[in-house]
Amino acid sequence: MKQIWKSHGKQKYCKECWYKSNPPDKLKQRTPVNKISDKRKKEISVYDKRRLAFLALHKFCQANLSACTKIATEVHHKKGRVGDNYLNMTTWLAACHSCHHWIEMNPEKAKELGLSESRLNDEHHGLEIIKNATNITKDKNS
Repeated sequence: MKQIWKSHGKQKYCKECWYKSNPPDKLKQRTPVNKISDKRKKEISVYDKRRLAFLALHKFCQANLSACTKIATEVHHKKGRVGDNYLNMTTWLAACHSCHHWIEMNPEKAKELGLSESRLNDEHHGLEIIKNATNITKDKNS
């Protein structure tokens, strides 16, 4: 016994019968979703120009870790690339590939050295403190 897959009007079809009577070329063709939005394409274009200008100004690695090759070839986003931080040059750090890799693989140590920063701003931390204080107060009153 075949399972009913589709009802069309009063007719009921299994999957195989549906496709025999309605070949895929008759079905609505779906348009694929863009992999990169138009807005992001514009941001990437601006980023590419700023990145080259930034590396032209900062020719040497600013991290200067133990395996440093000294010549800056990459931009490290100290607060990540989300939102405004993607194009915000004040959160960028010129780095060689070796140092950039170390920073990405050791986020806690990089924060301690000032090579990375928390992606959360102070307002978010304040909200967490208020929520925790509220929960503590509720627990004491219970």
